[in-house]
Amino acid sequence: MPVKVLIMEKNELRLRIIGESHTALQMLRERLNGHKNVEYANYFPGHPDLDDPEFYIRVTGRSSPEKILKELISAVGKDLSSISL
Repeated sequence: MPVKVLIMEKNELRLRIIGESHTALQMLRERLNGHKNVEYANYFPGHPDLDDPEFYIRVTGRSSPEKILKELISAVGKDLSSISL
């Protein structure tokens, strides 16, 4: 999944996520909003034929949005690898 960083500031991160579906973005949004240091997380799908979705994260205090996102993605990967099919 290619990702383009649009805005990276002290407590905000905005990404363009290329080729991703609502399913993955919804799951990511729900998990981020459940994190104690995330003030707000959401994605904006844009036009389905013209735009790649954008994802926005705002964190509280001295937290790093990049670090929280990386930790969450790593945890999701571990959860998926524990599933036996």
